[in-house]
Amino acid sequence: MADLGGGTTGRAGWWRAATAPRCRGSGRRAPRDLADNPQAWPHADLAGHPAAIVVQAIAAKLTAELAARKLSRRGLATLSGVNRQSINDLLAGTSWPDVATIALLETALGQPLWPTTS
Repeated sequence: MADLGGGTTGRAGWWRAATAPRCRGSGRRAPRDLADNPQAWPHADLAGHPAAIVVQAIAAKLTAELAARKLSRRGLATLSGVNRQSINDLLAGTSWPDVATIALLETALGQPLWPTTS
């Protein structure tokens, strides 16, 4: 049986993968849905999901930047050229943002959003 993006195969795995929440327009599970407690986003434990950890860090940094600047999501959309719904989805953890989106947001804010490792 084919893997439907949930990381498991077989009869029971198929059901779990087929019924798991998906990113809009994608077969992948949303970053927040990889957490044991998705409601804790953007502070959820995502151990074992390094890509989701990066998206969560970007969402947390973006949330802090918006608050510090008293900038609305609509205002950021105007400044960056990124669709407001894409910004909402990133902040909610329901999408996997692409590099172009992150670059546009970073340029508009004049701040890096991508987490650094030390």
